[in-house]
Amino acid sequence: MVTVSAVVKRIVNEKPFLQEGLRQGIISFAALAESIKQQVEQQLGEEVSHAAVIMALRRHSEALAEGEVKKIRFAPHTQLTLKTNLVYFSVKMSPQLFKRLETLYKLFDYEAGDTFNVIHGNQEVSIVTDDKHEKEVIATIGNGQVATQERNLVSISMGLEREFLYTPGMIFAVTRKLYWDNINIFELVTAATELTFIFHKKDAMRAYASIQELIEEKGQ
Repeated sequence: MVTVSAVVKRIVNEKPFLQEGLRQGIISFAALAESIKQQVEQQLGEEVSHAAVIMALRRHSEALAEGEVKKIRFAPHTQLTLKTNLVYFSVKMSPQLFKRLETLYKLFDYEAGDTFNVIHGNQEVSIVTDDKHEKEVIATIGNGQVATQERNLVSISMGLEREFLYTPGMIFAVTRKLYWDNINIFELVTAATELTFIFHKKDAMRAYASIQELIEEKGQ
């Protein structure tokens, strides 16, 4: 049997801003209950009281806050590394591509801090590298194979504990915070102990401040 609580939870979880507002305790239960009461009744197929919707919202809000406290923890010493002047390529998959990538790998000096991230998809491969290597990448890959190119990008990398791999919601916690702060993520790259976000240059400083704020909040 579908309950008022189940319907309210579904409605809230379909709207990230409502979910986040309840978690932070900045939404009026009474006002939100009035707003969604008709929707709750439509899904239940019967009338419900305003008080019942308020109670369901209150319980879901407590569950959201409690779940966040239990599951997500960032170490207070989590390091953020910002890197500028990056360029992004989306390249069409082809039989020759992997040989060309092997050639590119040899061009970079990783000890000197060069960036060369390759993300494999089913139809395309994404490449993120320093803009000083832009011409070399195009020459090696072939301009006709580049589907998308984006300049003026910045990466922000988070150094994480290895438990990151086994903790549900770690990536979501960061992406939700950035979404809440209206910051677009251009690309995401993960490794066992590192989480890297790619942003446009215009969003980079706000993104850095947003992630730092999350670390300080969840490191307490």
